[in-house]
Amino acid sequence: MKLENYEVHLPNYSIGDQIYDKIGPVCESYGRKVLVIGGRKALNAAYDKIKAYTDQTRLTIIGKEIYGENCTDETVERLRRLPQYQEADMVFGVGGGKALDTVKCLCITDDKPVFAFPTIASNCSACTAVSIMYNEDGTFLEPRFFVRPVMHAFIDTEIIAKAPSQYMWAGLGDTYAKYYEAEISSKGERLEHFTALGVAVSRMCRDPLLEYGEKALNDHINGHCTYEVEQAVLAIIVTTGIASIFLTKDFTPDYNSGLAHAVFYAMTVYPVIEEKHLHGEVVAFGVLIALLVDHQDQEFERIYSLNRAVHLPVSLEEIGITREQWEECTKRIPQMSDVAHYPYRVTREMLNEAMEKLNRRRKQDE
Repeated sequence: MKLENYEVHLPNYSIGDQIYDKIGPVCESYGRKVLVIGGRKALNAAYDKIKAYTDQTRLTIIGKEIYGENCTDETVERLRRLPQYQEADMVFGVGGGKALDTVKCLCITDDKPVFAFPTIASNCSACTAVSIMYNEDGTFLEPRFFVRPVMHAFIDTEIIAKAPSQYMWAGLGDTYAKYYEAEISSKGERLEHFTALGVAVSRMCRDPLLEYGEKALNDHINGHCTYEVEQAVLAIIVTTGIASIFLTKDFTPDYNSGLAHAVFYAMTVYPVIEEKHLHGEVVAFGVLIALLVDHQDQEFERIYSLNRAVHLPVSLEEIGITREQWEECTKRIPQMSDVAHYPYRVTREMLNEAMEKLNRRRKQDE
């Protein structure tokens, strides 16, 4: 697809343990009244620090609101009806992926300035121009693409370092998936400039995690915000967000997603995924399947070894999916939009062959 006239808005961000002191210089030009919307745990972790820094500016927080439970159209409409939202000049979105995706869908659609305050490093929502929308029952609905990301992301490493380590753990899988999915989806194509940039940037979603991922997670578990932790946070939140913006410039998931995410979305019909597992955790398992389907044996070994080292899943049992449920998934996965642009048609036979290879590899470790 050729776009002769198009615009690209890249994410602005600040990172560090005292970067909330940039709230005034960054946000004051957009107005005075601020509504803070976020997840319950995220607001408990970050709201007091946000307010303390905001009180030193000309901004006024006029309300604090729990966003809800999931990123759905119903949730967005409920927030849109709030009088405080109508009054606010801008919104501070606080939390993880679903909270930030909700405020993006709300505010960017309304052209209201919105700023991201991620409190965990599990995904790139703070820096992307897309919201992953779900149905009310928790099943996947669609990606909702926007022209721009949030106005600015404030990435506080002190708050992220204190968050439960399971979020960074899952974020590792969601992040290195970006490289493999972009690389496979674009294989053999003449790419537009923005797509080629996205594919090139996506390599930085994998390389730092192969080098620093294991130590970063161990340091985070021990409560230390080390160089390795910071590199992992940047890869998870910033690099993946930049890659995503370039890869979705045509407003399709053609290069921004792939088989690993198709595996995840196909499994969201089972309550165990929503109740007991994280997005990136399941995507990490999906990457193994994707690499085996694509016959990338060397890369499979690299990711298999990393997953084993950091205890990301390498089996259906670890994500609570039965063999029967996997057979059902193999019927849905080939029909999903995430693999519609693959360089080959994904079939049930490919998926089952990959699963058998994975099972044989696991038995070698027993």
